[in-house]
Amino acid sequence: MSKTVDYYLAPQSPWTYLGHERLRRIVRETGATVRLLPVDLTLVFPVSGGLPLPKRAPQRQAYRLQELKRFSAWLELPLNLQPQHFPVPGGSAAQLIIAVNEHDGIDAAMDIASRVLKAVWAEERNIADAPTLAALLAEAGLAPERLAQSQQPALAEQAAACTRQAIDAGVFGAPAFVIDGELFWGQDRLDFVERKLRSA
Repeated sequence: MSKTVDYYLAPQSPWTYLGHERLRRIVRETGATVRLLPVDLTLVFPVSGGLPLPKRAPQRQAYRLQELKRFSAWLELPLNLQPQHFPVPGGSAAQLIIAVNEHDGIDAAMDIASRVLKAVWAEERNIADAPTLAALLAEAGLAPERLAQSQQPALAEQAAACTRQAIDAGVFGAPAFVIDGELFWGQDRLDFVERKLRSA
């Protein structure tokens, strides 16, 4: 019997970007089901002891850049260490991902999430900008009305519910994965995620 992964992502997170395609492969190969749950880290950090990037100690900020460079090279994924549009609010992109999931299914939602992450970290695009999100929809071959649908109050509430669920699950950063109540944090824990799914 296949397992389900609750996948908590932040649309503007470099670590989510580095792990997203690997998770897609793992889910595909193991036959697992994925529940896509975009979160707002600005609400997660205050209740979990985390700090937004500008408030972290200089040595932590410097090491973050080293690790991003290492993982980008190791995974052969292009990544701008200091992209033009970062920090960037992720709320509009999160709601778009939810709208696509609701209307087009999980495969399309995982694809648009991939495009959103790549837009920030490899393409110097502003995911808080509605025309950028509209362009990403077009590039994915999805209906343009998804953008307007994503801006409805009900979608904002769904996004807030995802963040509340993350907090209740003990999530404190992104990406995070919960399988059978067990939490895995970070794209560098995907080997353990895969082992857990293959043990089903």
